[in-house]
Amino acid sequence: MILNHFCFFVHFLSCLLADLDQIKKKMVKGEEDCTLDGTVNQHGRPAARKRTGKWVAGILILVNQGLATLAFFGVGVNLVLFLTRVLGQDNADAANNVSKWTGTAYIFSLLGAFLSDSYWGRYKTCAIFQAIFVAGLVLMSLSSYVFLGKPAGCGDKHTLCGSHSTFQIASFYVSIYLIALGNGGYQPNIATFGADQFDEEDPNEGLSKVAFFSYFYLALNLGSLFSNTILGYFEDQGMWVLGFWASTGSAILALLLFLIGTPRYRHFAPKGNPLSRFCQVVVAATRKWKAELPPNGGEYLYEVDGGDYLNTGGRKIFHTRGFQFLDKAAVIESKEHRECHDPWLLCPVTQVEEVKCVLRLLPIWLCTIPYSVVFTQMASLFVEQGAAMKTSISNFHIPPASMSSFDILSVAAFVFIYRRVLNHLYTRALGKSSPRGLTELQRMGTGLVIAILAMVAAGIVEHFRLRRAQSSCISCEGSSSLSIFWQVPQYVLIGASEVFMYVGQLEFFNSQAPDGLKTFGSALYMTSISMGNYVSSLLVTVVMEISTRDKMPGWIPGNLNRGHLDRFFFLLAALTAADLLVYTACAKWYKYIKFEANKDCTIINNGSLLQPSVSPV
Repeated sequence: MILNHFCFFVHFLSCLLADLDQIKKKMVKGEEDCTLDGTVNQHGRPAARKRTGKWVAGILILVNQGLATLAFFGVGVNLVLFLTRVLGQDNADAANNVSKWTGTAYIFSLLGAFLSDSYWGRYKTCAIFQAIFVAGLVLMSLSSYVFLGKPAGCGDKHTLCGSHSTFQIASFYVSIYLIALGNGGYQPNIATFGADQFDEEDPNEGLSKVAFFSYFYLALNLGSLFSNTILGYFEDQGMWVLGFWASTGSAILALLLFLIGTPRYRHFAPKGNPLSRFCQVVVAATRKWKAELPPNGGEYLYEVDGGDYLNTGGRKIFHTRGFQFLDKAAVIESKEHRECHDPWLLCPVTQVEEVKCVLRLLPIWLCTIPYSVVFTQMASLFVEQGAAMKTSISNFHIPPASMSSFDILSVAAFVFIYRRVLNHLYTRALGKSSPRGLTELQRMGTGLVIAILAMVAAGIVEHFRLRRAQSSCISCEGSSSLSIFWQVPQYVLIGASEVFMYVGQLEFFNSQAPDGLKTFGSALYMTSISMGNYVSSLLVTVVMEISTRDKMPGWIPGNLNRGHLDRFFFLLAALTAADLLVYTACAKWYKYIKFEANKDCTIINNGSLLQPSVSPV
């Protein structure tokens, strides 16, 4: 026994001396450790761990996100009121137009993700789309100042705006869709680019990467807090031009701060068009549809060395069961096929697994769309509901759009509550050693449950608002004696659900997407919101078409006091409950992706990379 302990101590001491000798050699040779995930610096050389990335770069990106969000919501938070008061649209049309605009902004995230992952890289894509975003805000501010906000101060509930020509309205729509293009292409890239600053192969940086997504969503909400309160108040009083120029200034400052951090950023090199890689797998599997799969799974399928993936900024993915037809793309039928390596006939396992990853993500993504239908009500029907309630305390008027500040405060509170309280209680109760607590899929399911409660709360508030409303009013803003503060519970519940659903989505889609499709993973989160807006618009149209028969005014008429908005909210609660059942089945079926991790990486003083070794994780 004593001899065994002595041998162990000698072995430990020899290993320690070897490590110290290796560190000393690195210092003498001008060597330093680089990241293990394949990131590079702005010059395309391996990224040094100490001089790049981490929280210095992360904080710059968080501030950039906060300022850009302030600018975007400075337009979006009161857009439904701008359309009704300034452009003269009715409630249903305005709600639909806001949903379509928001949905378009998020659908542009697919364009930004494609350009980033394929050709430009995340840094360049962020810079270009932020510039487009600024251009759209400048055009909107100018068109509002020159054309739309006439006479000055109109659109404040009391002063009517003048008529507008087709050219003036066209300039307005061009500007807001430029804003949608810029923000849509920027958003998925900035989220993924921020996560790139943390090496998930390093234990400490891996935990920081998980925390980054929570702080990123918190920065997004804090940025919109100023828009929903100060800017929302000014715009509600008819000072639209002032609000739009404030948004423009915030976007310009965000772009400048982003560019300042250029020397510090870590980058993943773009890996080329993913569509061609996907097509190669499908074509190769189809051409070899008669091939027999090896009995031992992925062990005898074609794969390249892990170091080759590192050189292109990626990692090897381990073979998984399921979608076995696609595995035929990696079957080696003859020695000639392997030597000539026709990518349309023979694909490595990692390339096949990329396709499997996307196919597994799609059912989860589809199940998140009904939640986004619930979320989008906060920018449309919640605002219209609040405008029909008592919006004054003494002589102070509360802008209906500013009630979303309770959603933001709820997000800030629940980010802290989850990370500092619920997470620890969960790990302690189940005896888990992982500091990450609930899995992303579990958190997303929790978000769906809370969203159901939010819709039930909104329906109950609307029921009591109708009982205390004047159905014969001409201008129905403020026509109910029920205070707007009864909306607080539904906003708080939406905020709590966001922390579980949207932060969980950001982490899940980013971690489960292959290295060459990380921005696509973030774009899935964005397009979920986009599709939610489109589905919401379609649902409102269908409900109005069905409910306005037999001379009935419908559930969501121009005069909400003659409708049944409460029934619409209860309908959303029922649809979300049904979605929860489907989501639970999809989450149990899902299989997590497994990467092969790099074990060591060193940069020498000329910027070149010593060959790393790899180990499975």
